Amino acid sequence: MDTKALSMEVFKALDDKKGHNITVMDVQHITSIADYFILATGTSTKHATSLADSVEEELSKMGFEPAHKEGHHSGDWILLDYLDVIVHVFTQETREFYNLEKMWKEAEILEVSVDTY
Repeated sequence: MDTKALSMEVFKALDDKKGHNITVMDVQHITSIADYFILATGTSTKHATSLADSVEEELSKMGFEPAHKEGHHSGDWILLDYLDVIVHVFTQETREFYNLEKMWKEAEILEVSVDTY
């Protein structure tokens, strides 16, 4: 599975659990650390944790396990590193504070919706 298809699976898992403001950023032309960042916002730390758990569960069914993960205990910013696809799940306040979209403003934002997958 290519990294774009994997990103779409992440989007679907986040959307299925009602993640807010899901953003898929193509960063492969501006950094070597990943091809895609997927950002999503949960309504609370519990919701953010549930969103991250959903991504892990769905990708695990497909044979993908994160190489690294952090933030699961606090739930404010959960990072799941699938090497070429990095998932960031935030609470609203934390997402606004770190503003990764501004930090990575050269990234292409993919237009993804439930109809895309």
